Amino acid sequence: MPQILKHIDKIAREKKRDVLYIVFNEQKNDNDLDIEKYLSYDYKEDKTRQELLKWLDENNIPYEKCGPTASENGWESYRGQLYIDVPMDEKDERYLKLNEHLEDEKGDVKIEGIGYYFLPLKVAMKNAHHDEPGFWEKWAEDF
Repeated sequence: MPQILKHIDKIAREKKRDVLYIVFNEQKNDNDLDIEKYLSYDYKEDKTRQELLKWLDENNIPYEKCGPTASENGWESYRGQLYIDVPMDEKDERYLKLNEHLEDEKGDVKIEGIGYYFLPLKVAMKNAHHDEPGFWEKWAEDF
C-alpha cells in the first residue's frame, strides 16, 4: 500500500534540531557501487534491517520510516530508511546506547550494510522553501 513519508530534512525542520537517521544496503565506496545489488535491494527482506528494528524495539529507541533528503531534481522510492527519534546528546542514555551498538571506538559503523548519519538542522534549513504551501504540487506540475 502506498505511504506518504516525510523526508529526513522535513523532520529536522519540524523537530527544530539536528537529527539522526539510518540507511540500509549501504555500500562503502561509491566508486565500487554494485548497481545490481542496489537495484535488486528489498528492504523488507533485509535481515540486517530486521535485526536492527528488533534491537531498537527491545531498547525502547523510537524511530519512524523516512525518505532521504528532499531533492527538486527527482525522487526515489522508499529503501528502508529510518529517522531515529533520539537527540544527539551525550547525556541521553538512548543516544549513548545507540552509538555503542552501531559505532566502534573510532566512530565507524560496525554493522555492514548500515549507514548511520547525522543531519544538521542548518543543512535541513536549505530546503525550508519546500514547506511553503503548494510547493510540491507546483513542482510536480513543472517536473
